[in-house]
Amino acid sequence: MSKKETFGTVISNKMNKTITVIVKHPIAHKKYGKIINRTNRYYVDDPDNKCNIGDRVKIQETRPLSKNKRWKIIELIKN
Repeated sequence: MSKKETFGTVISNKMNKTITVIVKHPIAHKKYGKIINRTNRYYVDDPDNKCNIGDRVKIQETRPLSKNKRWKIIELIKN
């Protein structure tokens, strides 16, 4: 079974070895059809503290690493 992977943008890197990533999902409104951006916020493991705010990253689901951290960074796409 493959693990979920997605792309997101770093919005916070203030924690040690952890970043906060926001992922936007464009969906159509049920009644009117207008495209709406739904967002999810994930805590991502960043063991080298190499990410900065605004970076695009590829993240992958993993086992629970802490109370809230369930994702790890796969690839850093600099902005």
